[in-house]
Amino acid sequence: MTDSRRAIPRTDAVLADERMAGPVLRLGRETVKGAVRQAQDQARRGDIAPEDVVAAALAALPRAATSLRPVLNATGVVLHTNLGRAVLSTAAVEALATAAGSTDVELDLATGRRARRGRGALEALAAAVPAAGGVHVVNNGAAALVLAATALAAGREIVVSRGELVEIGDGFRLPDLLESTGARLREVGTTNRTSLDDYAAAVGPQTGMVLKVHPSNFVVTGFTSSVPVAGLATLGVPVVVDIGSGLLAPDPLLPDEPDAATALGAGAALVTASGDKLLGGPQAGLLLGEAGVVERLRRHPLARALRVDKLTLAALEATLRGPATPTWEALRVPADALRSRSAHVVARLQEAGVPAEVVESAAVVGGGGAPGVEIGSYAVALPAAYAAPLRLGEPSVVGRVERGALLLDLRCVPADRDDDVVGAVLDVGTVGQEPSCT
Repeated sequence: MTDSRRAIPRTDAVLADERMAGPVLRLGRETVKGAVRQAQDQARRGDIAPEDVVAAALAALPRAATSLRPVLNATGVVLHTNLGRAVLSTAAVEALATAAGSTDVELDLATGRRARRGRGALEALAAAVPAAGGVHVVNNGAAALVLAATALAAGREIVVSRGELVEIGDGFRLPDLLESTGARLREVGTTNRTSLDDYAAAVGPQTGMVLKVHPSNFVVTGFTSSVPVAGLATLGVPVVVDIGSGLLAPDPLLPDEPDAATALGAGAALVTASGDKLLGGPQAGLLLGEAGVVERLRRHPLARALRVDKLTLAALEATLRGPATPTWEALRVPADALRSRSAHVVARLQEAGVPAEVVESAAVVGGGGAPGVEIGSYAVALPAAYAAPLRLGEPSVVGRVERGALLLDLRCVPADRDDDVVGAVLDVGTVGQEPSCT
């Protein structure tokens, strides 16, 4: 009796199959070889026929060379940290493709000589914030603050209000970050109230800078007081303002969110912010302020370790020069438009026997921006049992479970992807019970 395992094709023969040519180019030879060996093992166990090895290997291959999966953000959180915060604009995505090859990131093509790195992005940032005498970019918001504290206050004191020594996601605490630079913290005031006299009493020969931090991810209300930037600017030492969210100029949609232009106009020597929040760009730390201060930071040895790559520079420039970002488009979608889209999705789902309904929803900025601000919205409500299979489906659709139901808020879902949401739900089938959200 002939052993069927002898019919299992050799690895080199499978890799030579014309059906493998595309996957090898897209995923790499070693990844494809691994899938082939798994399929051969299946054939040896008798789980598949030898002639099915190629098909089994192809079916086991990953979608792409990265493990990251695209997600439709139906959470109602515009800047969802776990989903990568800002969605890049089409212009920024195109810029990334350009920057993926050889570029003139640090070369003057006219002279053939070395040029200032990322000058296009820096010029765009300077144009976006005319009040800044100098601008610089590092790899994230925390890095911007670390560079400022190191250059201005290492071995000296940073005067900061107790109410602004915040902790953000994943246990990251601002005091720990600042003390890691070699600076000493001089805490003033109380958790809920700090006065200009508190700062003035602490400022002295050892003061490297006064730091004002936007709490960003929480709101303290009631018997509170804080000192505006204009007051701090009278103390005679550099005032560094960490606005966090990356709003470069005032916007009527978020009137209470601090912005760079206003802080600089009030006398801040330096403003730090993130590029991947309200600015709507790639992860980056923005430094804007007095020309001398920014140059001092740019020349510091640590600046090299915090330098951004060409991909970030390209995406940042395109974000600043290009059209409205998906972040701001999502923030400005009218609630009525979302109600209409949700109703259309629900009607299609109900026709297929899926228990769904339209409910009012409250979207938020997210990413630490505009804490406490809710944006009126609408969502598609499904039984909570849909949450996990939708997350694991293709495409992956992530919503939020609230009061026993899964809400799919379409605010951050492009209108031309509504069909994909419907298809994803229909692929799951009918599960759970009737939603009860009204």
